[in-house]
Amino acid sequence: KDLHLPVAVPEVPSSPRCEFPADWSIKTRLLFMSSQPFTWAEHLKAHEEAQGFAQHCRATETNLPQSIQEPKLSTELRCAFQQSLVYWLHPSLPWLQLFPRIGADRKIVGKASPWSQDEALQQVLMSDWSVSFTSLYNLLKAKLCPYFYVCTYQFTVLFRAAGLAGSDVITAVISPTTRGLREAMRNEGIEFSLPLVEESRARKQKNSEVNLETEVANTLEAGNSMEDGEEPAPSDDDDESFSWLEEMGVQDKVKKPDAISIKLRKEKHEVQMDHRPESLALVKGTNTFTLLNFLINCKSLVAVAGPQAGLPPTLLSPVAFRGGTMQTLKARSINAKARVHLAYKDIFSLEIVGPVMPHSLHSLTTLLRAAQRGAFSAVFYAHEPTAVFNAHLDDASPALNKETIHKDLSACGLHPKTLDQLSQCPTLGKSCIRLLEMKDYAYTWKS
Repeated sequence: KDLHLPVAVPEVPSSPRCEFPADWSIKTRLLFMSSQPFTWAEHLKAHEEAQGFAQHCRATETNLPQSIQEPKLSTELRCAFQQSLVYWLHPSLPWLQLFPRIGADRKIVGKASPWSQDEALQQVLMSDWSVSFTSLYNLLKAKLCPYFYVCTYQFTVLFRAAGLAGSDVITAVISPTTRGLREAMRNEGIEFSLPLVEESRARKQKNSEVNLETEVANTLEAGNSMEDGEEPAPSDDDDESFSWLEEMGVQDKVKKPDAISIKLRKEKHEVQMDHRPESLALVKGTNTFTLLNFLINCKSLVAVAGPQAGLPPTLLSPVAFRGGTMQTLKARSINAKARVHLAYKDIFSLEIVGPVMPHSLHSLTTLLRAAQRGAFSAVFYAHEPTAVFNAHLDDASPALNKETIHKDLSACGLHPKTLDQLSQCPTLGKSCIRLLEMKDYAYTWKS
């Protein structure tokens, strides 16, 4: 069967390293390829499956040797594989695919949804959901859950425990946001920042300082014709931004926008970034608890019309929580032939489908490292709205003590090596890893 699978990953820009960076996007599909077969991942025995579930629930650490000579005969490997496929979900409605939620209307339309016209049933679902959401937050606060996702039909929220992603406090990142949602959060007294907007402003300010003389010349030439060009993003201190013109004695030659113009420009800029990655909002510390209450009471959290009407957001977690249902990612191995130059070559692949969270991605690659003798390549398919969760947080602390993190989060359910990876400051920006290759036990990747 010729599936024309790619044999070699395109040349990747990263230099070989023993670890790849944390990727906080949720993957919908992983496709691993290797010259070694994946038969070890097939037809797990009943006791291996049971042992894998038990290892997951007890957060058992599995430390495999660097290379396994006979992967198919390794019960330890097969149990660890089952363990790495487990995740927890709420609500659980087997006839509905509850992830992804953004853009999922076509997949849900026509499916039975008895709550859509039943207000009492909707209230029961939301009440149950609120209990599960609160349970997850309490686990996170107690450092017994490392992170979790809240997936609504319009946006996704990623809550991370203190110690992860280079932050010493609990953080929540929301994307994409709209002006209406940001206003509602401000009205509730939730303090938040827009890291990508602030980063962009800082970059523009730095560039403007470098090119100050050029900009002054251009401004004088432009005169009153500035309105015809593209408006720059307004800053919060528009009045002060003209003070340097006064110092140079040219303020009369430049048209200064009035208060209404400034307000309109600000509003236009606010709306322009709606639904875009740049609209990512970051909430920190005790404000995350206020965010929890805000989301529980937020009317726009649940669709009022369409296929998702009345359906509570999806909660995804690496660990058990109240009301959560244990689920497993779907795995299947494929043996195929791929064309290499003028001949055909056997290529073995392993496909993982489902909401693959960061800890699963890391544990799966760790297993493959041992089972495939340090050589494999992979293509990752991400849920695009979550790629921006890799953005660098403002005032993150890269120097957080490793020992302290391990001590504080020792019971969070993550393998120490996975914890090491996820405690690092995000470095992928608005993107995520799409291609990963391991060669001689070293990773290269492309985002």
